[in-house]
Amino acid sequence: MIPTEVIERKRDGGTLSADDLRAFLQAYLDERVPDYQMSALLMAVYFEGLDRAETDVLVRAMLESGASLDLSRVPGPCIDKHSTGGVGDKVSLALAPLVASSGVYVPMMSGRGLGHTTGTLDKLEAIPGFRTDLGLDEFVDIVARVGCAMIGQTSEIAPLDRRLYALRDVTGTVPAVPLIVASIMSKKLAEDLDGLVLDVKVGDGAFLPDEEDALALARLMVAIGAERGLTTRALVTAMDRPLGIAVGNGLETVEAIACLRGDGPEDLRELVLALAAEMVLLADPGSDGEAAAARVRTALDGGDALEVFARLVEAQGGDPAVVDDPLRLATAPHREEVRSEADGTVVRVMTRRLGEGVVRLGGGRQRVDQAIDPGVGFEVSARPGAEISAGDLIGVVHARDAEDGRAGARLLRESVAIGERGSEAPLRPLISHRIGGDALESV
Repeated sequence: MIPTEVIERKRDGGTLSADDLRAFLQAYLDERVPDYQMSALLMAVYFEGLDRAETDVLVRAMLESGASLDLSRVPGPCIDKHSTGGVGDKVSLALAPLVASSGVYVPMMSGRGLGHTTGTLDKLEAIPGFRTDLGLDEFVDIVARVGCAMIGQTSEIAPLDRRLYALRDVTGTVPAVPLIVASIMSKKLAEDLDGLVLDVKVGDGAFLPDEEDALALARLMVAIGAERGLTTRALVTAMDRPLGIAVGNGLETVEAIACLRGDGPEDLRELVLALAAEMVLLADPGSDGEAAAARVRTALDGGDALEVFARLVEAQGGDPAVVDDPLRLATAPHREEVRSEADGTVVRVMTRRLGEGVVRLGGGRQRVDQAIDPGVGFEVSARPGAEISAGDLIGVVHARDAEDGRAGARLLRESVAIGERGSEAPLRPLISHRIGGDALESV
């Protein structure tokens, strides 16, 4: 295998043999292929794609590059969830303790911010002391004791994916279906799960804005899971506006805690409950949809999920007082309100632009080794379809200083499009499709 020949073949639209692709990936893992050549192959894949056989090779190579998780000590079914990434997507922080409080174990292996999206691990680390770098034994112990745990990808699990994930983030190669599929499914297959629920985002703020691409991604991941004995379900959900109001790591953590209290934005609550019900159904196939929905709603409204979250925070070294006092979370010192300059109707919120704005404020990475500021971000109170008057609040910028605050205010104002009163603001349904086995259902 000659690396340049592999890169050129894919660049020119050719198909890579299983032997060549495996050899290239192994050489990269062994550091015989440098980052710049892997970046070139990733870019070729972004433009030319991988066929099903090539994708299977990539999944297998990532999976077999490391160890598998042993969950035999956990005394019940283990179900995980994964999102393909969006703006304001703080679902996992509320979902994992909710499902655990419903009697299902959740060993959640999450990621950091990718591209214009923030990551679950970065949100959790806005909690003082919270550790996401647990060893696998400690991780399993916490899952068994608390009902859930949330960590980053360890050096043992799919190390090839870990390196590629960081490289994709800074080379503009995130939104490629085969790369997304392999990254997600290799980690989840290594977790020894009893079931997996996927939240596949579609819209301006997702990595795949086109519905057909999102459906293809969901179908492929469900099929790969099934072929390897992992029962997988997917919901296709809206990302043509931010989820909830908060965009930015610490701000989103505050909003997730509010959801666990029974407060917070209605769209966040609705999606958390829907995904939780799917996870309960996978853990208890004999149950029905209505019973699963009632079970998770009771756990959320009764405070059980919030209690599990507090135990989770404490078990992973964080300050459980954040549950009662969110101001203990990482915050930015400068706040700048942004108000409408016109009367009219909010016709669009440019979701991706807001995600990129968080990165510019310091809340995301532009280099692999970059530390982030967990306190910066936006609260976006303007919602598509809402009537607005001059002087009404559009949102609030949370920044490190006044200069960044002004820059953030300009970006936020430009991200909220206001039309004449009565203008239409077409939105996708929050949950549009459910995919399981061979079934595709419109919701």
